[in-house]
Amino acid sequence: MHVHGYLWTGEKTTFDKESVRRPTPSSAPTATSPDEVQQRYREAVAEWRTAGVPPIETAYWLLKPARLIRGTWEEPEDAADWLGRQFAEHAPRFVSEHDRDTTRPVALVGSAAERLARGGDVSLGFYLRGALFLSVALVGCSPNRTEPELSCPLARSEPPALP
Repeated sequence: MHVHGYLWTGEKTTFDKESVRRPTPSSAPTATSPDEVQQRYREAVAEWRTAGVPPIETAYWLLKPARLIRGTWEEPEDAADWLGRQFAEHAPRFVSEHDRDTTRPVALVGSAAERLARGGDVSLGFYLRGALFLSVALVGCSPNRTEPELSCPLARSEPPALP
């Protein structure tokens, strides 16, 4: 197993828009579905695969294009170190004073390494100044513990099938 790292920073209003964070349903609306439903479906299909916005479920990062991967590690500690570097880089912009506390990232990095070593995923989010949101995720791959049927984005040459 290995771990992929993902990072997204963007408008909190974009993060709150579920249509870009949920995989599209396996069945399209029918021709008799209301126009609004058909339009939402078309938008979701267009945005889901290309948008770097974090998915609702952490493991679904593996459904996204490989170009969104920020790093890949064989060792949980190396992935957790990357997480720590992301904290250090973004901490001055954290809205919460609690999140800017220098002892907090150390604890989160240690916890992330332990969770990854047990096969779990890590997903953290922080409010940033200027109505922005930071999402950082570490996702186990080949297989993922919660979604073992999902293939590694680096191993496929065509878009994955949606669950």
